[in-house]
Amino acid sequence: MGIWILVLAVIAWAAAQLIKLLLTYCRERRLDLDRALGSGGMPSSHSAFVCACASATGRLCGWSSALFAITAVIAIVVMYDAANIRQAAGEHAKILNYLMDQWAQEGHTPFGTRLKELLGHTPIQVLAGAVLGIVIGLLGAYFVT
Repeated sequence: MGIWILVLAVIAWAAAQLIKLLLTYCRERRLDLDRALGSGGMPSSHSAFVCACASATGRLCGWSSALFAITAVIAIVVMYDAANIRQAAGEHAKILNYLMDQWAQEGHTPFGTRLKELLGHTPIQVLAGAVLGIVIGLLGAYFVT
């Protein structure tokens, strides 16, 4: 049973990453393979992963089980982190990259590489990932039983 929970979580993660890839292609008319494995963007693959795990655990192990409680708590922490802490870190990276660009334009030697700016998610991106994960977790667990 546990392996199916893991498989469903990975399927949810992969589905979210594929959706990101397709949305980027539709929006920018280019295939950005970095979106296939990168963090950030719509929908949150982190949220899809942990919500599929939690919902499949609830369906297969019982909604009042300790395992469901643990997976639900982890899902909440991951989603909070994605929408708040990592999102703020991405905003800080934008500012630091801007400052480094200004420094370089003034003729100074750059002192580091550009920071990754797309780290976190907006609340809507987290919600979309959560819904995707819950649907995959519940549907998958239904077919497993």
